[in-house]
Amino acid sequence: MRLIVGLGNPGREYRDTRHNIGFLVVDELARRHGLTLALAPSQVPETLLAKRFGDRAMLVAKPLTFMNRSGDAVAALARYYDVAPADVLIVVDDVALPFGKMRARARGSAGGHNGLKSVIGRLGTTEFARLRLGVGRGDGRRDLADHVLAVFEPGERAGLEPFVARAADAAEMFAVAGIEQVMNMYNPGATDPDA
Repeated sequence: MRLIVGLGNPGREYRDTRHNIGFLVVDELARRHGLTLALAPSQVPETLLAKRFGDRAMLVAKPLTFMNRSGDAVAALARYYDVAPADVLIVVDDVALPFGKMRARARGSAGGHNGLKSVIGRLGTTEFARLRLGVGRGDGRRDLADHVLAVFEPGERAGLEPFVARAADAAEMFAVAGIEQVMNMYNPGATDPDA
């Protein structure tokens, strides 16, 4: 079974922000597969979860903790459903990538992202997959924290839906074929000309 977790912050005020792009990908996966996100079992507090047991078992989740505590939910899900770290994909925003670009990795550091830092701390390993989605650094006139907590600009909104759809495609590929296939298909320089 594979676990796909989109990171973000709960609450209406964060709903359409760059920091919540991971939530958007999970919402798209749920829409595609006719899944309803509901509260996870009590052993997995503060998490929305949907399960699919078709040709490939898949869990998709949105922690309702704030970004800095995402690891609490991820670790509880992995423990409760007996999912190995190598079968976990974390979908997260990345200011180091331009808007619309994504990069998949089988393992690695937090790269300054507090959500990933929390997941690493709670799982006790860096050996889990991550799909980093580019939200850019902004124009430099505001703090990076303000940039990721801001809504997408009008010029970005036009490209947001296809970007989220492409990220959901990558997450589906992870569920079926694993992170190596995702890296081969979606990383810059891979066969996808838009990567």
